[in-house]
Amino acid sequence: MTGVHHWLRTRIFPPVPEAIRDDVALLRADRVETLTPMLFLMLAATTPTAIYGGVESVHWIVRLGFPVTLAVVCLFGFFFLLKTRGRRMSPRRARRVIKEATWLSGTMGAMCSSWTVVNWLAAPPEHHSYYAMIMAMGSLATAYCLSSIRFATIVNLGIGLVPIMLLMLTSGNPPEFAAGTSLFVATAFLLRMIVQQHGQLVDLLQLQQQMRDLAHTDPLTGVSNRRELDARLDREIAAADEGTRFAIALLDLDGFKPVNDLHGHAVGDALLCEVAARLRGACGHHAMVARQGGDEFAILVPAGSPLLDTALAGHILAVLAAPYRIEGKVIRVGASIGVATWPEQDSAQKLFEFADRAVYAAKAGPGDPLLSPVESIAQAG
Repeated sequence: MTGVHHWLRTRIFPPVPEAIRDDVALLRADRVETLTPMLFLMLAATTPTAIYGGVESVHWIVRLGFPVTLAVVCLFGFFFLLKTRGRRMSPRRARRVIKEATWLSGTMGAMCSSWTVVNWLAAPPEHHSYYAMIMAMGSLATAYCLSSIRFATIVNLGIGLVPIMLLMLTSGNPPEFAAGTSLFVATAFLLRMIVQQHGQLVDLLQLQQQMRDLAHTDPLTGVSNRRELDARLDREIAAADEGTRFAIALLDLDGFKPVNDLHGHAVGDALLCEVAARLRGACGHHAMVARQGGDEFAILVPAGSPLLDTALAGHILAVLAAPYRIEGKVIRVGASIGVATWPEQDSAQKLFEFADRAVYAAKAGPGDPLLSPVESIAQAG
């Protein structure tokens, strides 16, 4: 039994990779908010005919109360969604939309199913097909609108169609049995398409995630590239207010070219990867490491990072000081670092220019006359 449960869970509800869970939630909620208004309007429009077609002997709460309640809920939902259209969708709000859509559609489906079953049992046999058709059309339309939410779709199909299918299949009437069988096959096919659609959706979002990573990641070292650094720096500047402080450090390896000349580019590439790994280890989640190109790296220390309270250049150089062991070779390289801080430098251009000058001064040596006494520099050899 456990094996069957595991098989059903992995086939119908396969786990969504952690990296794209927010993207999946956003896409599901956006689809629901796009399609649901017309579904609400359609369901509300059918309630007068449902009241007209109800069996008079059925209790008024079911015959009149259920359709009227459904119409009120649908009209309220329609105008509410029109009012909130265009509102920014966050992952948190998306998950709330999905949860609300699931329980609301399930409750409405239970009311509709109860109305259908009670009227079926009270109606003469020649009228049974009308109630089955009303329920089937409503359930299938709802399933289409909620198809991006597998659980909600399965719940609605189960609540809406299973009871009426059982009545049709056990009625003893050959035409009703045939119609119930067709409805069962159509429902199974729809479920299959929903599960397949989910798999395609996950594959598409994973591909988009990979493309975003390639667009913003250095392919050799795996750290961020210059494009991502610029974008992150722009966001940091845009969010800055009075009292905000952050920093950028530019790093240039000393003696990297001789490594390439002596040991080859493969060893040089491996050395760059090791340097990037050490920088990431030194910064953790408190700063962003980016490769500028060649043997140049940059580190963006955002506002609020504990690294701002350290001697940043010294901290980084201490991590890079130990020799590197690559392909059995012991390799030593130095590094020169220049650090610029906000708001002392009040634009992205000034931050890079200041840090560049500090790197140049560090390479030239502490006695270089170009070195400004306020520039933050460090050098390791």
